[in-house]
Amino acid sequence: MTIAHALIKVSAAEHAAVVKFYTQALKPLGLSQLKSFPNGLTGFGSQSPEWWIGIGEDVKSNVHIAFAAPDAEAVNAFHSAAKAAGAKDNGAPGPRAHIHPDFYAAFILDPVGNNIEASCMVSAGGGQ
Repeated sequence: MTIAHALIKVSAAEHAAVVKFYTQALKPLGLSQLKSFPNGLTGFGSQSPEWWIGIGEDVKSNVHIAFAAPDAEAVNAFHSAAKAAGAKDNGAPGPRAHIHPDFYAAFILDPVGNNIEASCMVSAGGGQ
């Protein structure tokens, strides 16, 4: 299954901080801010926007989104960049054998509490 795009909504007061956070956290995954509209709708992606941040009234979001990473190094870099941008650790980078023997992931909580993951498949020997 391919997901065309995902959207989270944050309050107007949190919007600038959340956009700044994702600008830094998504860079290691090759994603950058590609679109920004006057109403606050902001899109990130590599070629076209796939991850959107919008403004909603009295929003309390708690979603889980997983970004595909090309390799374990990108997962590690995402986790480091997200923490440097202010995320809370929600699962350090590492193998998740309970999911799949080759599954490697890291989890963070963004500034408004969304559980964000970067993951990839690696060989059992640790490389891709």
